[in-house]
Amino acid sequence: MNFPKSVAALLSSFAIFLFFAESTKAALLLEPAITYENGDSQITYPPPFSASTGTVNGVGLGGRIGFDMSDIFFFALDGRYSAPKFVDNTVGYDARAIAMNWGPVAGIQMPVLGLRIWGAYIVRAELDPETSGTIDVNFKDGSGYRLGAGLRFLVVSLNIEYEKLDYETSELERLGPFSLGTSFKNIEMSKKSWIASLSFPIRI
Repeated sequence: MNFPKSVAALLSSFAIFLFFAESTKAALLLEPAITYENGDSQITYPPPFSASTGTVNGVGLGGRIGFDMSDIFFFALDGRYSAPKFVDNTVGYDARAIAMNWGPVAGIQMPVLGLRIWGAYIVRAELDPETSGTIDVNFKDGSGYRLGAGLRFLVVSLNIEYEKLDYETSELERLGPFSLGTSFKNIEMSKKSWIASLSFPIRI
């Protein structure tokens, strides 16, 4: 995935949101969130190396901005920022990371009180762990999806989501005393996570 494609996806999402807003006279939706992620990761190396497994766990922040149609349907852009702990069992990587992702989300909900369900397509994602020992790596060009459900009480929603992301590029920023900044397309990481969150859907 490259940057121009991400910009095109962003513009397309805005165009869709504006179309629905104009055709249904929708209200503006703002939904900040506090999140906790519990995830498993797998890094695939080229032969003859074997794959490694690890974990990604930690708290984060999220937010949606979009449109709410009749308090039943909603369409928005969903962005996430978190600082999880990244652990890789094979190389002994153990460090805090900065993770970001965003993409369009669409959902349906019961008005005011009750069940909400949604799905999101994650257009762009990045996971950048800090240096661990003598290694510093950055996972880039990620994409995937997120499916979620929640129980809404007025302007508070308790949520659970399943997220799957695949990162196409790994950038080895440091190895031992050397600063490399070398990107590898044949080293990929996939991540599957359960995310619990408390969000605050506000209809304006």
